[in-house]
Amino acid sequence: VQLQASGGGLVQVGGSLRLSCTISGRPLSSYGTAWFRQTSGKEREFVAATVWSGTMTSTADSVKGRFSISRDNAKNTVYLQMNGLKPEDTAAYYCAASSHPYSGSSTPSDYDYWGQGTLVTVSS
Repeated sequence: VQLQASGGGLVQVGGSLRLSCTISGRPLSSYGTAWFRQTSGKEREFVAATVWSGTMTSTADSVKGRFSISRDNAKNTVYLQMNGLKPEDTAAYYCAASSHPYSGSSTPSDYDYWGQGTLVTVSS
């Protein structure tokens, strides 16, 4: 199972980006999925998660109302739509998959597979 994240880049404050994470090896519908982010010297931070069907989602308080997670199982892809970006959103963003399809966990150790990270930089 491999996860490939993409969509990061440089954006101005208030701008938007959409991250994508494509899974290969097994159908995406087999997994609960999440996005985390990490900056240098800090622990990985939960951003958002969704269960296998996409019908239940959760987001961190720090991004609630600005970020949303979704998925398209037919395309084996999970998305993170980020609006109203702030400088403190600057980080490497990682997608993750859990073998428990109903998992919407915010704990990194609950996830079995990780993408390589995509860098988001928000400039002021």
